[in-house]
Amino acid sequence: MSLNVSLPPELENRVRQHVESGLYGSASEVIREALRLFEAYQAMREASLAALKADIGQGVADIEAGKAREIDIESLKQRGRVALAKRADAS
Repeated sequence: MSLNVSLPPELENRVRQHVESGLYGSASEVIREALRLFEAYQAMREASLAALKADIGQGVADIEAGKAREIDIESLKQRGRVALAKRADAS
């Protein structure tokens, strides 16, 4: 299959540079590699989104099951400050 693609000058120059580097034999090889990498990136994003949705679902289920409780942010900050101070004293 033949497909014509228009690239802005900066991307065209980058494709040319990759071919001139000798790593690729043609512009088509550069574009194919770029598409493979893009598809791998998209798959990673989809997997990350699915994991995030699962975590959110688990959190909602935990709330509905009464496994979650409100936290006192100021108390949490204070415990963190104490832990940091102990670590600094140990250094």
